[in-house]
Amino acid sequence: MKIAFITNICPHYRIKTFETISQYHDIDFYFFSAGDEWYWQKSHGKFEGNFNSQYLKGFNILGTRITPTLAFKLITNDYDVIIKCITGRFTLPITFIISKLINKPFILWTGIWMRLDTPFHKIIFPITKYIYNHADSIVVYGEHVKKYLLHEGVKSERVFSTTHAVDNEFYNNPVPGLAQKKFRKKIGVSDNEKIILYLGRLEVSKGLNFLIEAVSLLNRNDIALILAGDGSEKQQISLLIEKLRISNQVRLPGYISTQNTLPYYAISYVFVLPSITTPKGKEPWGLVINEAFNQGIPVITTDAVGAAAGGLVEDGINGFIVPERNSQALSEALNQLLDNPNLRNQMGQNAKNKISNWNNENMVKGFLNAIDYVTKNKINDK
Repeated sequence: MKIAFITNICPHYRIKTFETISQYHDIDFYFFSAGDEWYWQKSHGKFEGNFNSQYLKGFNILGTRITPTLAFKLITNDYDVIIKCITGRFTLPITFIISKLINKPFILWTGIWMRLDTPFHKIIFPITKYIYNHADSIVVYGEHVKKYLLHEGVKSERVFSTTHAVDNEFYNNPVPGLAQKKFRKKIGVSDNEKIILYLGRLEVSKGLNFLIEAVSLLNRNDIALILAGDGSEKQQISLLIEKLRISNQVRLPGYISTQNTLPYYAISYVFVLPSITTPKGKEPWGLVINEAFNQGIPVITTDAVGAAAGGLVEDGINGFIVPERNSQALSEALNQLLDNPNLRNQMGQNAKNKISNWNNENMVKGFLNAIDYVTKNKINDK
């Protein structure tokens, strides 16, 4: 089976996924992005792996990435199936149109689980919905995305869910106690402080102001809040921390590379992802939750996060799910864990057990099922 797989870039967390699916089919990956989208930090870089891939040359027009050679490659390489992610104002419609012109099955891959509310997305939604309903199959991040697509009229049998995954083998590597102790000293956190960790972009959509307010409501002296990352909200976050007079409890280490994240997870008492709904959407998944679970760290997150809506986070089992934009609820959930180490440890063990099956092999099964579905339908149509 010869397949074209078109997506924006290969980030660090997709290498294992693409290598795994390439073991089953002959796949050419085409990456169309220059890595300068609003949702991506250039510091993360772009990667390649043990799979056939090519970064397409292109240029930007009014914020849209144009890759002129994509159409030629799809037409001339006689692919059996074409897979395309949901992103790309140029590449998505072009890929869809070409797949129909050359009569090849088109599989859409998406994690969007609401109608986006920006002026641009409102205008183009009829096109998006047409693609939803005329893709030969759709691979989705989880059941929450499938539920949304069914609401938009997509037939259930064409939608295939995956277990959205990271490289568990990397993230579950243990960090020895002595190394943790040295790392605490390095970043200025004492041994008796319970660390509340956020790691990711510092952007409005992450809802960090609600986390900061929640920490100020705790009124405790046995905690340290680490906000690891960089982004456009860094200055506003710093001002809010000063305003709430909790500067002595907060650390802002800046951007952390993938290779250096493990000690942050290992020393943490709880991980928090307080994302909120914006006109640009809800958190499609939140792979930092997968990463934290691999280190046996319970997670508190909101109902605007895909990993919560998609079943990875189980409220009261391996973490807590609280309403978005609710600092009080977030503070109460934090207190439950901070006051009960046994509960925290049990949730951490449950998290580690849960993530063991949330791996790339199981993630790839969703794609394989979709490929099998469209190829069988193609044969039946002949």
